[in-house]
Amino acid sequence: MMYWIIFALFTTAETFTDLFLPWFPFYYELKIAFIVWLLSPYTKGASVLYRKFVHPTLSSKEQEIDEYLSQAKDRSYEAVVQFGRRGLNVAASAAVTAAAKGQGALSERLRSFSMQDLTSIRGEDGPTTRIGSAHAPTQSEGAR
Repeated sequence: MMYWIIFALFTTAETFTDLFLPWFPFYYELKIAFIVWLLSPYTKGASVLYRKFVHPTLSSKEQEIDEYLSQAKDRSYEAVVQFGRRGLNVAASAAVTAAAKGQGALSERLRSFSMQDLTSIRGEDGPTTRIGSAHAPTQSEGAR
């Protein structure tokens, strides 16, 4: 873990030094040598840098870091709740708008299936037959 923390710091610093120092003699060779020094199990360069510079800084700022993390946690929870409410409001208003706009089309479709229309069904060859009536058509009525 020490190596990756030091490597992340190196990468951040490298972004800026690559803009200004490429003209420096042996710049790229020094970068490679530094990475090898960090990685080498014999020199333990990352461990040396971490214990000498990073760890003391983190230890002295531990209370502040914990406070920032706590504030970030609280703010992120509030943000999630706020965005959730906004999303629900948008979804509800979209549903209401869709229902209001679609009400005319829906009522036209439902009107064609109303009970009045269903109570009288036209026979194939004859007059209208009422559903639910006890009267069944005779052959003479069916022949008309």
